[in-house]
Amino acid sequence: MGTPASTPYRSPLTGGRDTFGRLLLSEWIKLRSVRRWLLTLTSAALLTVLVGLLIALGAGSGTSTDGGEQGRVRLADHFDDQGEFVGRDLSGDGELVARVSTQDRSPGRAKAGLMIRASDARGAGYAAVMVTPDHGVRLQSGFRTDTAGSGGGVPRWLKLVRAGSSITAYESADGADWRRVGRMTVGGLPQIARIGMFVASPDEVKVERQFGGEGISGETTKARATFDHVGLTPTRSQPVGAWSARPAPGGPAGSAGPADPGADRPDAGPPPGFTEVDGTFTLIGAGDIGPNRFGDDNIQTILGGVLVGLIAVVALGVVSITAEFHRDTIRTTFAATPRRERVLAAKALVLGGVTFVTGLAATFGVFLATGPVQRSKDRIPPGLTDAHVLRALIGTAALFAVVAVLALAVGAIVRRGAPAIALVLALLLIPRIVGTGLPVSTAGWVERLTPAAGFAIQRTFDRYDSTTGPWSGFAVLCAYTALALLVAGRRLRERDA
Repeated sequence: MGTPASTPYRSPLTGGRDTFGRLLLSEWIKLRSVRRWLLTLTSAALLTVLVGLLIALGAGSGTSTDGGEQGRVRLADHFDDQGEFVGRDLSGDGELVARVSTQDRSPGRAKAGLMIRASDARGAGYAAVMVTPDHGVRLQSGFRTDTAGSGGGVPRWLKLVRAGSSITAYESADGADWRRVGRMTVGGLPQIARIGMFVASPDEVKVERQFGGEGISGETTKARATFDHVGLTPTRSQPVGAWSARPAPGGPAGSAGPADPGADRPDAGPPPGFTEVDGTFTLIGAGDIGPNRFGDDNIQTILGGVLVGLIAVVALGVVSITAEFHRDTIRTTFAATPRRERVLAAKALVLGGVTFVTGLAATFGVFLATGPVQRSKDRIPPGLTDAHVLRALIGTAALFAVVAVLALAVGAIVRRGAPAIALVLALLLIPRIVGTGLPVSTAGWVERLTPAAGFAIQRTFDRYDSTTGPWSGFAVLCAYTALALLVAGRRLRERDA
């Protein structure tokens, strides 16, 4: 009787990719099998939502009357829509031409120019070409976009041309030789839009900073400008009504713009409004239109609970590797996978992926939970269709992941839980705490050059104290994390487990 033919043994680990895949699976099984680690992740998400909800409940109303000023509405706290606007209805396409013949030079950021708006309502979409005393010609839109034209001042000819939702702005020194400033698209611009002239003037703002907070106070300023050679040319024949100012909030149609908060002062001067004499318009306006760089960022504010959630994430990142050193199980791991950098990479990918998903649940949870609260306080929270909001929410989830990986790397370097946790939290929190008591320029350098720069990803608009962009700040945090991983990998390779 012959011996049966034998089948040679073949290892299931047939390639580098399969081996690393099994290593990832092994690290995932480790993570999910430790109940307290899963509870830590759940706690991080719940704490973020709970603290964000408490912050929203404690926040004040989004409507500001600043010292009794009537009609001063600050929507969503991140833009102003003030000034004086005098317009007409424009049905379909057309163009408006006017010369800004005179303009007050104080303040230097006063604005005078042409604007097309979706409506007279506060916060309506718009595009405007303007002259400023110190910053030349600008084209602005949607409370965010700002395009520079020439550096010329008054007198200056301006032109706005509408073609559907596309708005093109031009400027000229003589009314004959025109130079294009730029083109923008105004989303949601209706068939019948409002087009006309405007003036605006930013508040004079004083900021006092101290550890733990800041005080911001402002005084309203006025802008005055005159316009002549005003001509509105619709593309097709249409009835054209009289020029009219937009109504004050809650006021009757055709009423004057925002009331002057200091009209009763002897030196207050003429109140906001407009006059027309022989085709020459004089506009006086108080307040600005554009981003409010001194307002609260509602999204960043409600995401403040992330600081509490990150404490749990940092603890998880550190303990996920120091626990193996403490129990000496890391020797078994390295015996199965001698290439120690691969083990660290697998741990980082699994931990980063899990904390990213946790961060998504936390950020979208706090956004949905605080929406009704903000609306009940007369705030207008932006929707998820806003690209800046989506970037802040998803970016904060990425912040969770990167901080967890940073904590993992620091834990691998230090190999002791408590010191590693303290070190990571210090790198993230101390620059933010110290920065509140430093001058803006100094605080900017402190935050820009430390891992705390990563919190810039939560910002949805630029404030006066913004020191770095959202993505550049997040890149700084990623750079620190990458450096920590490189150092950790080298120490794992050179030092006995």
